[in-house]
Amino acid sequence: MRIIFMGTPDFAVPALAALHEAAHEIVCVYTQPPRPAGRGKKLQPSPVQKLAEQLGIEVRSPKSLKSAEAQAEFAALNADVAVVAAYGLILPQAVLDAPTHGCINIHASILPRWRGAAPIHRAVMAGDPGTGVTIMQMEAGLDTGPMLATIRTPIEDKTTGELTEELAELGAQLMVGTLRDLAIHIPVAQDDVDATYAPKIDKAEAKIDWSRSAAELVRHIHGLAPFPGAWSEVDGARVKFLRAEVCDGSGDAGEVLDDDLAIACGEGALRPIRLQRAGKPAMDRADFLRGNTIGKGARLA
Repeated sequence: MRIIFMGTPDFAVPALAALHEAAHEIVCVYTQPPRPAGRGKKLQPSPVQKLAEQLGIEVRSPKSLKSAEAQAEFAALNADVAVVAAYGLILPQAVLDAPTHGCINIHASILPRWRGAAPIHRAVMAGDPGTGVTIMQMEAGLDTGPMLATIRTPIEDKTTGELTEELAELGAQLMVGTLRDLAIHIPVAQDDVDATYAPKIDKAEAKIDWSRSAAELVRHIHGLAPFPGAWSEVDGARVKFLRAEVCDGSGDAGEVLDDDLAIACGEGALRPIRLQRAGKPAMDRADFLRGNTIGKGARLA
């Protein structure tokens, strides 16, 4: 098939690679423009752009697709289908209609649950037992289009980072299979009654509220790892909690209960497994405690 690929972050990279390996003709890649990154704030191309350039595929990075000129350039590619994976721009109706088979999206949830920008974060934070990927025919609404295929996976104790990598690979293979048998996939309408929404993560959500239960906070920590990272103040310095487990103990919320960093919550206690001080690499609890003495009775804010 003649494919336009539209994606930006690491999540979209496996799909682009899989479609290329499946010998589809990828006529163009659309991705977000380079953004400042790193200490020097130099412009960095997106992960998708980097791979596209390695594969010798034309890359376009329009700031918008709303203009008649941008839409005409898109339509002129005469694509059979556009594959979309975390692209980052709203697609106008003219773009949705341009390819022969329209635009097909890789969405990281089992729709209609978790429509929106942060489905993986929200599924982990909510304590969902499982999630997955939906291949969806795109329409004007936010992740409302008919579903073509799904694949599921348990969440267990995975962080958002770990789950993102897993779903990216599952989504890539599911998309390849869907395009191979596109004619036999019958679109299934979503039931709006069951819809839930996954709004973008607000950085204000990242501060740990120790009055919540230990089970809730473990999900919160895993849901925000590795980015933006749930954090608390330890001895006046901000520390990110990247993985944790529920443990025995009780006390005042935020109180350190022993010398191995058990921390009392509103209900129960948790023990961090992996932490990160600002400007430092992430490390396991034992390594963290060697350079940061936080004894019994300390308070986290």
